[in-house]
Amino acid sequence: MNDKKRLLFQGIFWLVIWTLLWIQQGFATNFLLENLPVYLAQITLVALLIYYAGPFLLFSKKYLLFALVSLVAISVYAGIMILFKERPIPPPTGVSTTPNRPPPVFFTHSLFILIAYILGIVIEFATYTQHKEDEIKARKSEHLQTELKLLKSQINPHFIFNSLNNIYALSAIDAQKTQASISHLSTMLRYVLYECERPLVPVQKEVDYIEHYLKLFALKSSKTYPISFDYTGVDKRLMLAPMLLIPFVENALKHSNIEKITGTFIEINLTSNEHIIHFQCKNNIADESIAKDDVGGIGLDNVQKRLAILYPNSHTLVCEEQDGIFVVDLKIEHHD
Repeated sequence: MNDKKRLLFQGIFWLVIWTLLWIQQGFATNFLLENLPVYLAQITLVALLIYYAGPFLLFSKKYLLFALVSLVAISVYAGIMILFKERPIPPPTGVSTTPNRPPPVFFTHSLFILIAYILGIVIEFATYTQHKEDEIKARKSEHLQTELKLLKSQINPHFIFNSLNNIYALSAIDAQKTQASISHLSTMLRYVLYECERPLVPVQKEVDYIEHYLKLFALKSSKTYPISFDYTGVDKRLMLAPMLLIPFVENALKHSNIEKITGTFIEINLTSNEHIIHFQCKNNIADESIAKDDVGGIGLDNVQKRLAILYPNSHTLVCEEQDGIFVVDLKIEHHD
């Protein structure tokens, strides 16, 4: 609610209050003339609070100056009320009054002015607090979106580097298969460059990407790698953040030493029900340590950060070693 709307709201609020009191007095003219200056004093003080005392003093943490200005303003208006009452409205004929003496109603009017000012402070403080909370949320959201874009930008060069390495290795083995690998790479690039710009993609798109990635990897050798990918139990229409699962697959390919064929394996499973998307990846851990490439080490750390941003309270991720087998178990809650 902006400044004008808040002033209008309080103007209407006090107008309603005074109108109800006027009705109780039987629409007496004297009541209207006596209390109209009080209403005007209330609105003027609230305007002073909204446009000056609040933003320039109270919310700038100049509390002492704010208190002084408020006290002076209220005192001035109280003084005006005294002067006004020293010139009382002529009473009906036959009713005597004591001239030049403010009647007791002055204290009631001063109280109304004070209440209006205090209510104005409460409303201004609540509005200011809400505005600050909205700013904090906006900054936090902007920060998370910036971080998310950075994380996604890390994935793309990493993916291209690995894919080109695979094609380079393949070209030295079988030039004819290189065409097939380029076709897979083209499809994958199309997904990365266009589909991944969206916050969510169908699970089918992520499944297709993983399949093309594994096929591209498999073309490196004429042998069959012990890799299985089962996604028969998943609703492919479900939506998922793009490029969320491939780092786990890359990690398994890197650390299982799958190219040895013998004594190695990778099992990838993707299932879902009406509440959970469940991804699981298992691979053996190579006996000998495998040196990371210069751009490695992005995968798991990257995906953990993305999960924390995208699914802060609706995912569980377990990465652990079990008897020489590395297991990744990811569950993401989804809602229709």
